[in-house]
Amino acid sequence: MSVPTPVAKLNFEDAMKELDAIVSRLEKGEAALEESITLYERGAALKERCETLLKTAEARIERIRQGADGKPAGVVPLDGG
Repeated sequence: MSVPTPVAKLNFEDAMKELDAIVSRLEKGEAALEESITLYERGAALKERCETLLKTAEARIERIRQGADGKPAGVVPLDGG
């Protein structure tokens, strides 16, 4: 069995893919109790990683602010008005 990539090194897409696989496996009851606990713990860490990466991405999203003449006048944070 290969050693899984540390959660902190996963990008959003890979973390989400692994999280989906864990959820599917747990829902199907394919793992013994101890393995289920390990999977659940990994899944919780993956969920937290995805949330962190999403928050980081949201903070970077900006929208174009228009001046009085209708031309672009700069950018502001998406939720900054």
